[in-house]
Amino acid sequence: MGFARTCSVALVGVEGVVVEVQADLEPGVAAFTLVGLPDKSLVESRDRVRAAVVNSGGEWPQKKLTVGLSPASVPKGGSGFDLAVACAVLGAAERVDPREIADLMMIGELGLDGRVRPVRGVLPAVLAASEAGYRQVVVPEQTAAEAALVPGVSVLGVRSLRQLIAVLTDEPVPEEEETQERGRPDPMLAGLTVPGAGMGTGVAAVPRTGAGRPDMAEVAGQRAARTALEVAAAGGHHLFLSGPPGAGKTMLAERLPGLLPPLTQQEALEVTAVHSVAGVLPPGQPLVESPPYCAPHHSATMAALVGGGNGLPRPGAVSLAHRGVLFLDEAPEFSGKALDALRQPLESGHVVVARSAGMMRMPARFLLMLAANPCPCGRYGLVGDVCECSPTTVRRYQARLSGPLLDRVDLRVHVEAVSRAELTGARAGAEDSASVAARVREARERAAARLQDTPWRLNSEVPGHELRTRWQPFPGALREAERDMERGLLTARGLDRVLRVAWTVADLAGHDRPAAPDIAQALQLRTGLSRGVPVAAGEC
Repeated sequence: MGFARTCSVALVGVEGVVVEVQADLEPGVAAFTLVGLPDKSLVESRDRVRAAVVNSGGEWPQKKLTVGLSPASVPKGGSGFDLAVACAVLGAAERVDPREIADLMMIGELGLDGRVRPVRGVLPAVLAASEAGYRQVVVPEQTAAEAALVPGVSVLGVRSLRQLIAVLTDEPVPEEEETQERGRPDPMLAGLTVPGAGMGTGVAAVPRTGAGRPDMAEVAGQRAARTALEVAAAGGHHLFLSGPPGAGKTMLAERLPGLLPPLTQQEALEVTAVHSVAGVLPPGQPLVESPPYCAPHHSATMAALVGGGNGLPRPGAVSLAHRGVLFLDEAPEFSGKALDALRQPLESGHVVVARSAGMMRMPARFLLMLAANPCPCGRYGLVGDVCECSPTTVRRYQARLSGPLLDRVDLRVHVEAVSRAELTGARAGAEDSASVAARVREARERAAARLQDTPWRLNSEVPGHELRTRWQPFPGALREAERDMERGLLTARGLDRVLRVAWTVADLAGHDRPAAPDIAQALQLRTGLSRGVPVAAGEC
């Protein structure tokens, strides 16, 4: 009788669970039994592993073979267990020393010829292995750079099962031929991405540097909207732009990620882990360093927005936009249930998805930007134009964005149609994204210094109670906001959000704490009603 064990990782959402892969050989009729709650793709690994071992020059044991995946109560799926199963079987058959594989973490799919193919979710899997105390991992060669992002872990990238066997037995490592033909994409990378899954995420489609990068200098007019974008980027505040078609709402949204500072190392690992699991991580780019931009179509379902799907839930748009921007164009055209499902992640920074196969928590701390036309035809309220929508249709269209959802949006700006003079005139004085991003960075540094000994880093994250008691504005500065609350124009949550925006306006202006003009500008950005203050940030 032979026994061996090694380890792999089962992904539950974007979190990994360490799985012990055990192989047991007993005398009897040759059979291969796989237990431990595997799914269909994992059950099929029996045939892949057998063919890979034989084609790698090994002998398949002609005994009763049982492979167990422990803990058995955790659902397991995917082809990433192939490498661990093959090595556990070889260890039980004493082809390799069982002690050499007992403390190894292995992730990878096996081809029938023994080649090791990459799988999605390597980064969160290695993170889980590191947290569990494992210091040596074996991954496919194509994902070795992604696995190496985790500090304190020794990574071995292999091309084939033959190479791994040679390393474990101290034999000469054979050279494997290149599978990629010059001028053609590498077929081994096909499993890393889901076709079409990255559409709209902007990870690879929106350049962040060089030619073709969206720049604020290209925006004609829209002074109020430009200010709102700057305030949103500086404080992490959610934004709602309303206005006629062609006014530049989408153009502004595409430039918002360029105003955000680069991701920190920890944030980059969080974003990369989500994108790796979802299959939208571009090949050759192991680390996402800039804030992502996700713009789903208005036909997206609730599962596509917040996560879900058959079996174990998959990350949705709110998780793909983690630490970045989620832009919902034509927001009233989205399903009402899908929009209201955003209320939880907007408050908590994560989303909890419950399905019959399990419940999981996925990160979803994003900056939400909504855009909408004033009515279905888009001409309601325009001077000199005739709206074809009835008053009932206009009210019904505008009511698709529920009050509780809009109450969580800090900034609401009406975007006017661009005039001919603004569009064709010289825009030499228009600021570029680099200048605005520099002010945003300085404002974030002021906020981070103020919040240094707290769990918060942005003004939008600070609870209202702390703003009212610990960091108070100048005496009397809140008088106008309190009057709006008494009139019913502001809710208690709305007053807290006005305070948060006021702190961001003060940070942009270099003030120690918000004064009456800062509160007035925050109210103007919140309600859309003129308060007699300059429209540009920092002019108060």
